[in-house]
Amino acid sequence: MYFAYCCAMMTQELFFGLCGFALVSSITPGPNNLMLMASGTNFGFARTLPHMLGVSIGFVLMTVLIGLGLAQVFVRFPVAYTVLKVGSVVYLIYLAWKIATAAAPKADAAATAKPFSFLQACLFQWVNPKAWTMALMSVTAYVPADHPMLGLLVVAAVFGAINLPTVGLWAFLGMQMRQFLHDPVKLRAFNVIAALTLLASLYPVVTHDLLAHPGLATP
Repeated sequence: MYFAYCCAMMTQELFFGLCGFALVSSITPGPNNLMLMASGTNFGFARTLPHMLGVSIGFVLMTVLIGLGLAQVFVRFPVAYTVLKVGSVVYLIYLAWKIATAAAPKADAAATAKPFSFLQACLFQWVNPKAWTMALMSVTAYVPADHPMLGLLVVAAVFGAINLPTVGLWAFLGMQMRQFLHDPVKLRAFNVIAALTLLASLYPVVTHDLLAHPGLATP
């Protein structure tokens, strides 16, 4: 009932626009989805579940905090965002390297290899440039000015409902590919391609200032 009341604060066009944006931005390739696919391939779907939940819940929390005013810190201190962006890119390059150099797990090492934990996936959202773009865009474009708190709850709820199944598709895709990648050479090739694709996803981050015009940012 309360969610329905919150949704009533938005126009129908705005609500469906939000749902479309949440679906497209959540399901398209990005650091989260590419890492989930690699995790599904290397560890299987069940062991990737904490990673999936961390991505979805961590992003919802991030969106709420940004909506409550965290973005104003970067508006007032642009250098803070520059530092964050550079640090994020460096960290993602490091993750791409780890994925590219990951060897096929040996029988005695498979049990000790670990995918991202729930907490690691939650914290990763804060160094994920695409997550920042999605959160800034959703808050600036889809939260009504006349009902900011209720609108923010709707945005968070919509992303929470849409994000989890869409990121789960990437982990499931990775798991399905696993049966074709028993050959260590093929698995190594897959990891290299996944790492290169992850690096390619950073191109918009490196070439555009995502915070200069938050309302115009694109995922």
